Amino acid sequence: MENDAGFYAPLSYSAWLPWAGFSLLLIVAGWLAYVFLSTRPRRHVSAAAPSPRPRDPSSLKQDYLRRIDAVAAQAGAGRLSARASHQELSLLIRSFVRDIAGIDAPRMTLAELQQQNIPAAARAVSSLYPAEFGPAPRDSEPCDTEPRASGPRASVPRDSVPSASEPRDSVPRASGPRASEPRDSVAIAAETAREVVRTWN
Repeated sequence: MENDAGFYAPLSYSAWLPWAGFSLLLIVAGWLAYVFLSTRPRRHVSAAAPSPRPRDPSSLKQDYLRRIDAVAAQAGAGRLSARASHQELSLLIRSFVRDIAGIDAPRMTLAELQQQNIPAAARAVSSLYPAEFGPAPRDSEPCDTEPRASGPRASVPRDSVPSASEPRDSVPRASGPRASEPRDSVAIAAETAREVVRTWN
């Protein structure tokens, strides 16, 4: 309304404008809270449910004993290396603990395995670690026992060279404990795994 001096009174705001601003603030705050909560890493991860214990432990033991014997037989026949054999035996021990006790041993580190109340299995797995992760044994490298020539003019005595008429089997070959050592270690590891299975209560 114009007064006598010719001035107009200030226009009043609409009543819904403050509520609109307040609603906009609530929407922005809710969106920020949703983004923060949805991208926040979860601290507590639900543990996997333990495997149910078998109804017939004796049949389970017999099954694992057969699997251990199969690994030892493959290693003895040369179809499985010493390192692979130890890894298979370690996995069999861990799987046996999981199947008979419900402990997820195949997914545990050695330190976590030692914290469980299974000392025999933990010691067995620990004894297999050097062969699993250590240097591979040279079970296929031939042993060289013959002296090598030290120069281009070095000659081999004629008496030491077998003639064509002599059978090759008569030539002495290098033999030693090196080739049997990996197989012996696999046999010892297999017996350790069998002991864990047999003595489990």
